[in-house]
Amino acid sequence: MAGYKIEGLNITGIQRKLTFKNLMFPFKLISSLIKAGKIVSKFKPDAVIGTGGFASGPLLKIASGRGIPCVLQEQNSYAGITNKLLKDKVAKICVAYDGMEKFFPADIIVKTGNPVRGNLVERNDDKDGAIGFFRFQPKTKTVLVLGGSLGARRINQLIEEKLDFFKALDIQVIWQCGKLYYEEYKKYDSDSVRVFGFLNRMDYAYTAADTIISRAGAGSVSELCIVGKAVVFIPSPTVAEDHQTKNAQALVAENAALLVREKDLDETFENVFLDMYNSEAKQSELSVNIKKLAMPNATKNIVDEIEKLLNEN
Repeated sequence: MAGYKIEGLNITGIQRKLTFKNLMFPFKLISSLIKAGKIVSKFKPDAVIGTGGFASGPLLKIASGRGIPCVLQEQNSYAGITNKLLKDKVAKICVAYDGMEKFFPADIIVKTGNPVRGNLVERNDDKDGAIGFFRFQPKTKTVLVLGGSLGARRINQLIEEKLDFFKALDIQVIWQCGKLYYEEYKKYDSDSVRVFGFLNRMDYAYTAADTIISRAGAGSVSELCIVGKAVVFIPSPTVAEDHQTKNAQALVAENAALLVREKDLDETFENVFLDMYNSEAKQSELSVNIKKLAMPNATKNIVDEIEKLLNEN
């Protein structure tokens, strides 16, 4: 979309059990290293940046072996396998959380934060305008539900079950159910519930919300720190290294968010939400503390580190 050519590598992660995919891994790795070598030779980069995906591995291994300065960006509070394997082959590692010395050499870690959408950093906090965008009542509390662009099955099931609960509390709901689930849940769209497969105006959604229910992926957490609203995180339990739970726990430790695990939703969600919803003081405390963790200049910080590295070389 930005005009850059995208080159794919035929590489996947190792499965936790014996599968045909695991048997194919050595062949995929060799072919990816060969293709990565061709990409580096053709493109002739001055620096290479890896963001932790499996495709980062072959490319950074080739680039670092040729003396090209490399930078890693670790977005989560718990480092992924690829970044841990590459830690000795890079000049800098840009992180978003404290305490990453347990994964990486301390002397090359730089806390930069994670890049977020520019319109969130510069968004207009016109709540009346945001509420009007969703055609909601201006003086009624609003909760924003986020499950990622594809959606989160368990969160969607929860919200479907709790629509009467929210209605009894006179809460309006902005429900981003994900494009995979929109056809299933669009029937709940009403004057007090707005259902979206995808939200094009996240700035309006964040501004309209009084409280937020969200997954805890690295990008979401970084955005929510900037937004500065009271958040209940429901991490995905199926992601690698359970990193979403660890991301959420890092904020809970700073009294900056609340956490409900998927396995505990039926038993504890209503109590956790009500404790927050019924206490303006608690909402304010969470809001103040999560804002303290915001790093709105993350993109500039990362670019600055890359430029320093280029100047040194």
